[in-house]
Amino acid sequence: MKALVLVEHDGHAIKDATLPTVTAAAKLGDVTLLVAGQGVGAIAEAAAKIAGVAEVLVADDAALAHMLAENVAPLVAGLMTDYDAFLVPATTNGKNIAPRVAALLDVTMISEILSVEGPDTFTRPIYAGNAIATVQTKDAKSVLSVRGTAFEKAPAEGGAATIEPVSGAADAGVSEYVGSEIATSARPELTSAKIIVSGGRALQSGENFTALIEPLADKLGAGVGASRAAVDAGYVPNDYQVGQTGKIVAPEVYIAIGISGAIQHLAGMKDSKVIIAINKDEDAPIFQVADVGLVGDLFKIVPELTEKL
Repeated sequence: MKALVLVEHDGHAIKDATLPTVTAAAKLGDVTLLVAGQGVGAIAEAAAKIAGVAEVLVADDAALAHMLAENVAPLVAGLMTDYDAFLVPATTNGKNIAPRVAALLDVTMISEILSVEGPDTFTRPIYAGNAIATVQTKDAKSVLSVRGTAFEKAPAEGGAATIEPVSGAADAGVSEYVGSEIATSARPELTSAKIIVSGGRALQSGENFTALIEPLADKLGAGVGASRAAVDAGYVPNDYQVGQTGKIVAPEVYIAIGISGAIQHLAGMKDSKVIIAINKDEDAPIFQVADVGLVGDLFKIVPELTEKL
């Protein structure tokens, strides 16, 4: 089999989400990467160094400058005559492109796969991760999104893939790039952070969130996350949200502060290596998955913990 993987990038560098997707694709067969964008020569060279990659296709065109899904999907669909499977990271961008590709190919998309059981058989979570479904497709071609926390990252160095330009990109004329408001932070990105400190509704305000969570995160060199309740209450922006409808993370250490542990939140972080929970309610569901639990007032515990680090 031959698998085509869409490289996730920001126009300057390859995002970590690409690496576990390469690992998943390698379980299907030969791996080819597709780098789509404008002025992406350096990204293609970096992609060629990823271990296990046989070939890198480069679609460099003004129509692909911001990877609008309406322009990328037809390009991918045209390339799929030579491939058996198309894989994307289960990111916002990947989830935007993959269903369009599946529709153009008239096949069923299988989302957020956790494992590859065979050339046409995969597992994926259902019921907020409380059950794992084994799915077999009868389609001639597979379109898959890959949950990055379920696969090891492919080594970013050690490969020597060939680089080939491809054509076929065009502006579909149905969408246009208007602008971006990108938050910048010295802290690690949530999906790649080794330590994450998350806060919940119990923090009571955005000011408390900033005063308690961020100093602790800075001491630990950690990323900052939040529950949906904290996001909905306006304490922090949407991109902080961890959970079923937010970001799926699996850091070395996950510290949940003032988070009760609703099933939707647990679905986004329960694969973390070590889970530490701080909550005044000893019956909070978060303690059922926590490796270390501390029952008490977070307004006393967190400042003391930060001071002692």
